[in-house]
This record gives sequence, C-alpha cells and structure tokens, in this order.
Amino acid sequence: MKAGVIMPKSGPKSASRPAVKSESGAFFKENPDIEMLDVFLIDVNGIPRGKKLPAAHAAEFFKTGLRIPRSSFAVDIWGRDVLSAGIATQGGDNDGICHAVPGSLCRVPWLEDAPTAQVMLSMTEADGSDFFADPRQILKDILVLYKKKGLTPVMAAELEFHLLDGKPDAQGRPQPPRSPRTGRRSVTAQMFSLSELDEFGAVMNDIARACKVQGIPADTAVSENGPGQYEINLRHSPDALQAADHAVLMKRLVRGVVRNHGMDVAFMAKTYGDKDGNGMHLHFSVLDKKGENIFVGRTRKGSPALRHAIGGVLATMPDSTAVFAPNLNSYRRFTPGSHAPTRVSWGYDNRTAAVRVPESLRDATRIEHRVSGADTNPYLAMAAILAGALYGMEKKIEPPAPSGGSVYETDAERLPFTWERALEAFENSRFIQKYFGREYAKVYLACKRQERDRMLQQVTSIEYDAYLRDI
Repeated sequence: MKAGVIMPKSGPKSASRPAVKSESGAFFKENPDIEMLDVFLIDVNGIPRGKKLPAAHAAEFFKTGLRIPRSSFAVDIWGRDVLSAGIATQGGDNDGICHAVPGSLCRVPWLEDAPTAQVMLSMTEADGSDFFADPRQILKDILVLYKKKGLTPVMAAELEFHLLDGKPDAQGRPQPPRSPRTGRRSVTAQMFSLSELDEFGAVMNDIARACKVQGIPADTAVSENGPGQYEINLRHSPDALQAADHAVLMKRLVRGVVRNHGMDVAFMAKTYGDKDGNGMHLHFSVLDKKGENIFVGRTRKGSPALRHAIGGVLATMPDSTAVFAPNLNSYRRFTPGSHAPTRVSWGYDNRTAAVRVPESLRDATRIEHRVSGADTNPYLAMAAILAGALYGMEKKIEPPAPSGGSVYETDAERLPFTWERALEAFENSRFIQKYFGREYAKVYLACKRQERDRMLQQVTSIEYDAYLRDI
C-alpha cells in the first residue's frame, strides 16, 4: 500500500473513502492487539497535530471522518492561535472535516507498550472541497499544474539531524550523546565514519526497522559533519506528495525511536552555533508522458528543460526563502564554508551552490535544491521548488553561468540573510501569491510574524552577559 496517494476533490463520497474503510478493516484484522490510534494533520510548521482515539472508535472514524478546528493549521510554533491569520475566532473557530490519507495507516513501533497505530489526515470543507490552509493542499495544487502538462515530478528528501543526550548540559543547553557502547561523548565531526554509525548502531537499526514497518523508503544513513550528526536519505518517489509525507513521517519516527533509547533529536537548522547545521536537501527530476526524464540531454550537461527549471528555481528563490528558512534559527545556518548556501547560485556537482546538478548517470540527471533546513515544512518547500521549476520551464528562463568553484567568494546575489527580509520578499511576491494563493500567503505570514514578534521580545542570556554590568 502506498502512502500519500493524491485524494480527489469530489468530497466525502469519493471513491477513496470506501477504499480507506476497506484498508482499515484489513489492517485491524491483521493487528488485533492495537489499543490506540494516533490521528494527525500537519500544520504550517510541519508539526503533527491531532488526537488519540481508542481503537474501538476507529471503525466510526474511518466511516465518518473526524472534526478538528480549521484553526489548527494557523497556530504558531508554540501551538498558540494566530488570530491575524483570519481562521480562528473571526469564523467562530469552526471545524473542518478530516479524513484519513489512503495508505498512511500503520503501526507505531516505538509505542509497543500500549500498541498504537497512526494515520495522517487531510481536511475538507463541508461541501467536500479541500481546505485551502492545509499545507498538503498547496503541494497538491502544484502537482495538478504539472499533470495538466503531462509531467510528473520525481522527488526525494535527505534529512539531517543531531542526536542529543537525553539530558542538557549544566547551562541547560543541548549536548551530543554518549556512545551506548563506550560512554564516550561525541565532540568532533566524524564525516562518513562507519565507527560512529556502529557505536550508535542500536538506535540506527531501530530507525531502519521502524521505517520498514511504516513503509518509509529509507535508503542510506551516514555520519555527517558535526558531533552526533546524521543524515538519512529517502528513495525517490514519482509522487511528490508521497515524498513529502515520507519526510514528515520520518521526523516523527526518528524522534519517537531515539527517545526510546534515552536520547533526543534536533531537526533545528542550527543546533550548535559553531558547527554545521541541519539541511533538508531535495532532489527532483521530471518525467514526461512516456516516463522519460526531460532533464536528460545529449551530454551530462542536461537538456534545455533542465536549464530552464534551474533558471526558474533561482529566479524565485529569494521570494521563497521564507519557506525554505521558516524560523529565526534558520538564518544561522547560512554561513560561508558551512556546507549551506549563502547565494542564489547553481553548479554542476558543486556543494557550495544553492542548486546542484549531481554527477550521475545521464538517465538520472536531476536537480538538488540545498537551501531548505531540516526545520522546514516539506510540503511547502517542495511546492515552492516545483512551482519555481515550472515557472522557469514555461518562461524559458536561462540561468546564469554555473559556478565551478566556491560560491561563497563570488558576487552572486545573496539569499535574504535575515528573517525579516525573507518575510518581506514573500509578502511582496507575485510568484507566491499566484502559486500559493493570496489566502494562504496571508496565513503563512501571520503565523511567522507572530513567532517573530515573540522572539524579538525575548532578552537573551548573551545580552545580559554583554550589557548588564557596564552599560
């Protein structure tokens, strides 16, 4: 069964409803020990929000759906209502109707003490139309535009994260974990270290087993460029919505598994100020009606479609940065020499660029978008990237010359380097309003600005250290 199948817009009576009901019946027949069912949607920040249902109520839920406040999609990172988004009290804080995403029902292997299953939700209005503020809907709408042109994006995510000790340090800050085998704390980067993977083999193996149970196509795992930092690559999917589902579910899975091992995990863009941050690199190609990759050219340089897609992605990158870097912490990641991009740029097999065309077999020609942090909402990031590529292919936008050396040292346009500049570019963007819709752009901006305002009200410890005594 495939997770994340695109749901039609014909409403609750569509063919997908009986299919989900049948699927759930078979699942609970095969898993009679399940006691609880976690049902959740994904909010503006990519955070699962939902309810726990007794398994005895599951049949009714799969038949009729579940009502959840529409305002659940317009809360800030702390879960507070964002009134300026216009969804909560202005409309009486009414409910939307949530139905299960076909194929997403599975066991939760890290909650076996009280056997639990989980299922993702998508929200509809009372008339069966998709709810505009559901981030899955934003990506679905972009995929419809591709489908109308006979095109199919193929997409995959690479997720970086830091394993953390279950207890903070003496100052209350996160710290790398101790090896379960040796008791040694990771303090240095161990890029591609097999020994590092072996020392944390128990947790990594449990992550792999959980992925198998939940149908998440995890591929390789590597030790990355920071203490306790790892990357898990997901295999490519010809359903970009499914690829985004996989990325969201992977984050939930990793967090659940590592906590069973007495550790924690950080998907923050910048966990440690003086170390490399966590990215979510997104790879994609595009297939035509015959299933052939339109980015393939006569040489490894690729086709005109590849160039135009890159041109569109670069042209819309500043306007989309507020999606790729959605938090205050996100902008700490954009530092020269940190394996994170700082400029609107591209290159062949160039990891200092924002967009990289990896060295590969010609049939596997693809684009790697390296701007997003691991803290981004995968649905929105993929939507912005695919919209930019489509815009570039439609307008036949030619990119600048590819960068062959360090992009950090060039005069290429800088990415918006503060949260406020990125939000201003997003707000004033005709591209965003066209592809995300004016209504959703308003919701996103309202949520992010509420978060920004609260952040700016906080006086940090370094300010007290610098200014309190002598100024």
